[in-house]
Amino acid sequence: MSAAPVKTSESSTTGVFSRGRAAISARTLRTDRWWVPPATTVLGLAAFVIYATVRSFVRSAYWVPDFHYLTPFYSPCLSASCVTGSSHFGTPIGHLPMWIPLGFLVLPFLLLFRLTCYYYRKAYYRSVWMAPPACAVAEPHAKYTGETRLPLIIQNAHRYFFYVAVIISVINTYDAVISFHAADGFGIGLGTLIITGNALLLWAYTLSCHSCRHIAGGRLKHFSQHPVRYRFWTVVSKLNTRHMQLAWTTLGTLVLTDFYVMLVASGTISDPRLIG
Repeated sequence: MSAAPVKTSESSTTGVFSRGRAAISARTLRTDRWWVPPATTVLGLAAFVIYATVRSFVRSAYWVPDFHYLTPFYSPCLSASCVTGSSHFGTPIGHLPMWIPLGFLVLPFLLLFRLTCYYYRKAYYRSVWMAPPACAVAEPHAKYTGETRLPLIIQNAHRYFFYVAVIISVINTYDAVISFHAADGFGIGLGTLIITGNALLLWAYTLSCHSCRHIAGGRLKHFSQHPVRYRFWTVVSKLNTRHMQLAWTTLGTLVLTDFYVMLVASGTISDPRLIG
């Protein structure tokens, strides 16, 4: 006995409602709470964006002169508007109006590096753009053009933002080094450990990037002829398997580092000292 013919939808030409697909009126047949992951992602990303935006514009409590703590949201601080001591690389830029954040030189590149990151694309494509919101759940869009048109075609520039992210990671490393400071010279406080840990995790996230993995071993036909690049590719590949975890962890450590520096700089808490 032959199977009954499957009905198809004629109302759309793409996606799960295209011709040749089963005509199911329900958005999905899933009975689990499939909406929890995208909803959680939206809340997490929104919380970080709101916090980072507010802190980037307030221009207060971002530098602790006694211990040389500088929040990553203001590093490097290159404007004459920066408080004394926080400009580690001089002040080649004059005073800035309040509507321009003091870290305006690096913040756009960091944002673009994260926005074009392969993991973050998946995260906000599903949670914000709902394309699709989850596996086996129809997306609300009538057609799909991928990353072939503006603005999504900019995603292809991710590899170039990676190079800038490496430079910024070097600057964050410098900030960590100078945080080993006390009144008599060398010192270590809780803030030192937090800033250093954040810098190390940012390195891990940056080097776990898919672009870094391609730079290390992409286009090589014979790994045996390139032992150094093969070794680097192996290490980066191991980090790459943790790219999602590092993406979220570094969002958390950025907020933690900034919040701690703000508390110490504002005099709300004192910095516990291990040395000095």
